[in-house]
Amino acid sequence: MTQRVEHTTVMDRLAIDDLVTGYAIAVDDGDWAAYRALFAPGAHVDYRSAGGIAGSADAVADWLAEMMRRFPVRQHLIVNRRIGIELRDGGAPGDTATVQADYLNPMHLADPHGTPPGPSAGASAAPNYTCAGRYVFAARRAADGWLLTEVVVHEKWRQLLPAHA
Repeated sequence: MTQRVEHTTVMDRLAIDDLVTGYAIAVDDGDWAAYRALFAPGAHVDYRSAGGIAGSADAVADWLAEMMRRFPVRQHLIVNRRIGIELRDGGAPGDTATVQADYLNPMHLADPHGTPPGPSAGASAAPNYTCAGRYVFAARRAADGWLLTEVVVHEKWRQLLPAHA
């Protein structure tokens, strides 16, 4: 590999890593416009293994916006990222990539009355619901950078802690 190819590969890996980080931040912050902006036209998202839906990025963003109201405190931790970039003849990086990454998602499930957690509500905002599994992301190079073409969630486990008085 030439220095130019190595440099391009490193820059692509950093851009793809940033794309995955942007995904986590958009979901955690409830920034559905930013979430939608991460996806290429025609992208597919599948949350069925976690009890959700599968569909277009727009449809899933609408569903997430509604579902995440139940979790006023949330934080995605996406780790163990394995990025694979398609290689062209000669070893130059291509225009598609995949990422397998584990996630741990501690959240606070709102009480049945919708009272936000915190000292003013007399309850802790500490996580009481955690889920974990693996994401499989697919991405492609676009004119302005990398965009997601597919996200599939493979939930492995979840835990709901009992409410404390």
